[in-house]
Amino acid sequence: MKVLYHKKFSKHFEKLSFKLQDKAIEIIELFKKNPTNLILRNHALSGDMHGKRAISVTGDIRIIFEEHDNYVLVIMLDIGSHSQIY
Repeated sequence: MKVLYHKKFSKHFEKLSFKLQDKAIEIIELFKKNPTNLILRNHALSGDMHGKRAISVTGDIRIIFEEHDNYVLVIMLDIGSHSQIY
């Protein structure tokens, strides 16, 4: 799996506390090993975000991403609280 990071993701990631950054890195590493791990709560989005997916970092922090070719390429689009990114 190749993971790319959109500049919006990087910008919002840097604004997170160090504790949340560490948690996000841990979740991304878990995602790279097994994107369907139940802990991630990986799910498809609908409406304006149709075609994108989300995983949970914490109860409120989400990562929005696009996957291509059955997880050969993943583009991390955004990270933030539920209200910030939806």
